[in-house]
Amino acid sequence: MKRMTLQACMTLALMLAMSTPAIAQNSEKPAVEPDMLYAPLVYDNYSAEMSMKPAQNGELYALDAGDGWLQEAMDNADRSRAIRQRAMIDNPQLVSYNANRLPAPPPEGVIDANPRQGMLTIAPPQVVVEDVTPPEAPAPPVHHWLHVFNASLQFTQAYISGNWYQGGENNLALLGNINWNCNLNQDLHPNWLFNNALSYKLGIATTHGDSIRKYLINEDNFLFTSQLGYKAIKNWYYSAMLQFTTQFLNNYKTNTRTMTAAFLSPAELNIGLGMTYSYKKADDRMFTLAIAPLSYNLKYCRNITDIDPTRFGIDAGHHCKSAFGSNFEAKLLWRFNPNVMLTSRLYMFTNYQYVQGDWENTLDLSIGKYLTTQLFTHLRFDRSRARDDDWNYWQFKEILSLGIIYRFATVN
Repeated sequence: MKRMTLQACMTLALMLAMSTPAIAQNSEKPAVEPDMLYAPLVYDNYSAEMSMKPAQNGELYALDAGDGWLQEAMDNADRSRAIRQRAMIDNPQLVSYNANRLPAPPPEGVIDANPRQGMLTIAPPQVVVEDVTPPEAPAPPVHHWLHVFNASLQFTQAYISGNWYQGGENNLALLGNINWNCNLNQDLHPNWLFNNALSYKLGIATTHGDSIRKYLINEDNFLFTSQLGYKAIKNWYYSAMLQFTTQFLNNYKTNTRTMTAAFLSPAELNIGLGMTYSYKKADDRMFTLAIAPLSYNLKYCRNITDIDPTRFGIDAGHHCKSAFGSNFEAKLLWRFNPNVMLTSRLYMFTNYQYVQGDWENTLDLSIGKYLTTQLFTHLRFDRSRARDDDWNYWQFKEILSLGIIYRFATVN
């Protein structure tokens, strides 16, 4: 930086001598530090008041201890600023720099000494730039098959005193329900349709009106369906369909040893060829309609010794009965909001002599993550069996239950 000229130094010294004679003679330290006289004049601002002194007799700036040292330092600072400012006003040609236009500081570097040549060399610093490129994110897993699994356990309980005016029995009922869906991912295979669904319901209820058994089976249904299709146009597919249903446990009439159902008694298999319409809107609405003009139906009763096969539309003394005809199946899933969901299934088969059909509806009301209330209704029509005096060819079942549920799903 430039040194002050002799004229500037003399000017500052003269101003110092004229403005602070008393302080310069009576103070142990000079009123103005000597280095202030030789520093370059750099203009940064202009102060309208030459001195800003605190009140001597006021309480605003009073300290508990003696403040003479502070007052002296403040006076020296004010005097130094006043001298430098007056010097710049009277001698603007001596101002070396403006605060807004100061030269750039020298660059940082590494000093390298050369003893032979007696030189010091400033080299630019070695900047090591680390490789901060983030690693490539692993590709998300590809799922060719999408799985959805639901398992629930629901129960109802009732206690009725022996003198209840309407009568009745104490009972405890449990209903277990398992649903598993395994479908081909159509985002990866848009021309193919391959849906598989497996469900099993088991309901057990205590009974005091049965003197032979302490419980009864009020629900035992195993169902497996499968659809394989190849795209024809838009949402339509050429398809083949398979459906199989049966039950696993023995069931009896109340207070008798007459068996009404058992494993593979009855069992029903249906295979059809036709067209399938599939529509999906996100995960909130899904609808499929399968029409099979060519269909084969097989009814089977394994135990015809203890069970009357005519209850299932099979001729007396025969284990099975087959028929050709047509069938269709419609499935709907509608999620109104995250806590309310409706699933519906309508299935019908005819061999052009009789008609049988099932319409199942389940309204699922979720309470939190693991609690649910379900209303299940099953309406059945079957002209292949004997006519009932009260219900004609209709059959109906309804179950309202509360319980826990677990869900698992594989996303795309």
